[in-house]
Amino acid sequence: MTDLTHYRNIGIFAHVDAGKTTTTERILKLTGKIHKIGEVHDGAATTDFMDQEQERGITIQSAATTCEWNDHRLNIIDTPGHVDFTIEVYRSLKVLDGGVGVFCASGGVEPQSETNWRYANESEVARIIFVNKMDRMGADFMRVVDQIKNVLGANPLVMTLPIGAEDEFSGVVDLLTRKAWVWDGSGDPTKYTVSDVPDDMKDDVETYREKLIESALDYDDDAMEKYLEGEEPDMETIKKCIRTGTIALGFFPTYCGSAFKNKGVQLVLDAVVDYLPNPTEVKPQPEVDLEGNETGEKAIVDPNKPLRALAFKIMDDRFGALTFVRIYSGILAKGTTILNTFTGKTERIGRIVEMHADERKELDSAQAGDIVAVVGMNNVQTGHTLCDPKNPATLEPMVFPDPVISIAITPKDKSASEKMGIALNKMVKEDPSFHVETDEESGDNILKGMGELHLDIKIDILKRTHGVDVTVGKPQVAYRETITKAIEDSYTHKKQSGGAGQFGKIDFLLEPGELGSGFQFESKVTGGNVPREFWPAIEKGFRNSMGTGVLAGFPCLDVKVTLLDGAFHAVDSSAVAFEIAAKAAYRQSIPKAAPQLIEPIMKVDVFTADDHVGDVIGDLNRRRGMIKSQEPGTTAVRIKADVPLSEMFGYIGDLRTMTSGRGQFSMEFSHYAPCPANVSEEVIKEVRAKEEAAKK
Repeated sequence: MTDLTHYRNIGIFAHVDAGKTTTTERILKLTGKIHKIGEVHDGAATTDFMDQEQERGITIQSAATTCEWNDHRLNIIDTPGHVDFTIEVYRSLKVLDGGVGVFCASGGVEPQSETNWRYANESEVARIIFVNKMDRMGADFMRVVDQIKNVLGANPLVMTLPIGAEDEFSGVVDLLTRKAWVWDGSGDPTKYTVSDVPDDMKDDVETYREKLIESALDYDDDAMEKYLEGEEPDMETIKKCIRTGTIALGFFPTYCGSAFKNKGVQLVLDAVVDYLPNPTEVKPQPEVDLEGNETGEKAIVDPNKPLRALAFKIMDDRFGALTFVRIYSGILAKGTTILNTFTGKTERIGRIVEMHADERKELDSAQAGDIVAVVGMNNVQTGHTLCDPKNPATLEPMVFPDPVISIAITPKDKSASEKMGIALNKMVKEDPSFHVETDEESGDNILKGMGELHLDIKIDILKRTHGVDVTVGKPQVAYRETITKAIEDSYTHKKQSGGAGQFGKIDFLLEPGELGSGFQFESKVTGGNVPREFWPAIEKGFRNSMGTGVLAGFPCLDVKVTLLDGAFHAVDSSAVAFEIAAKAAYRQSIPKAAPQLIEPIMKVDVFTADDHVGDVIGDLNRRRGMIKSQEPGTTAVRIKADVPLSEMFGYIGDLRTMTSGRGQFSMEFSHYAPCPANVSEEVIKEVRAKEEAAKK
């Protein structure tokens, strides 16, 4: 059995272009996993192995790799930074024990860093921070440390100080040991010297070292008492306290360096081993029943317990379908049979492989704490639990956001049509935030995703990876409908057709629900006028009808239905009769409740230089945007706004034109809000025109 205390399951996450993939490359080089460093901008990074990643210089899907450092095994996942792929970050954080948050020393805390940090907080993942790109123009370590405090509300524990900055950046001072690590200019990460602290930095080093020790000793009362009496604790005690505080999320050890120039990465690796938790030190995963309620049981990380594993990623490559699995307890062995609690079916484990980006190493078995991939599991999807058939249990599943944008695609010829069906099926399995539907009227395939870039890349994968040529329609916004007025109404369903008939009468109140509440149903029937066994059928009738609104056929949101009274017939009433009554009642009453079209509003974050702020704000106002705040930074101004998604198509091109290519932005779904009348009329007219065209 492997010693689990020597395992570290970590993820590297950050904003786009903060240097995650570059940092991963340096880690692989230092741990001896690769011998030649590949650069992102050359399209040669190990973990960016998709064509689309190499061309665009961004990470699209999280890549897993394993390496060794100081007798510790590191399972590392390099995650994407772009907001359209946050789903990859979310599901990676769900199965990791620790993380490295990478921030750019000149860009600081950028919009996507906030989203990823929020996900990590929700998943309660311990983190260390690496402030990268200290060699860049405008690099300022202390400014980023302040932003981490103020913007993220986090508590950074400064562990190193930079020696110089921008062109002058040559190394770092390790505060604990009071030693300066200085690299030569050769770019070789192993060519450095460890010497005394430069004279001009001694005062700063002592100040920050004192803060560091005081923060750490909060986690050991005895040591703190001695320290206050003038006795400094030994290195082992300080490190133990830092580890305790890091795992408790009390603070985040913060390092600086330049991954591209190979400076400072060793200290980050040491910190991963010293301060991030091993699989046994993390809160065990709660087990839930089939309805999703916690059972009180936990999946304790122990190879001797029954098998509990979570499939967190599906990937299709030249060797077939790969299912990435995090094992929480027990052992997963080749040739054994496991149960998928979601489908209720058993599957046999064929090949188990340890991943190194897109290369693999065959294994006979894997145990609690491991992250491995299983080849050829056909019925497993993201979030499914794999367990011992004799001891079934379900782990807490993952929740994914709904897509906000869609496009229609049609295959160019008949042969492409069959290939497209197979390819789309594989792509939906790989990415839970990507949905595919067929438009019943036009027969088009509708692709739904999280943003323009998300769908753009899906089309690219269809064309190049799967060889399917398609025609792409205009992007469509996922509008929704709701009601704005409460209405009491009644409906009677009566049908007599020889033999037993159908009868169901319902009196109900239809009213607008709370924002974001979806569909709610309540019954206030007393005295048995509508027997209790028919209530679920009435709820089902209304719930199923909510999928199609009366204005333009978009799903109806935030509606509450209260069943007030009704009547039944001892012979003719049935669940089916009441379900039909509820469906007809919906069609009859929604038009009377002042239905309204609502549109997705996006939280937009724009970074731009001072001299373009006026243009950017003016443009956002023209797009019906509501400016929320303006925050000046040293290199750029950050503008936060809420803007309707329908006005944001093609925004990146316009922003680049306005800001001479220097502006950047990110956006994510915020909430739904009512459409102005003119927009609403236009959308309804467009939908009707499409329906007419489809009939012809």
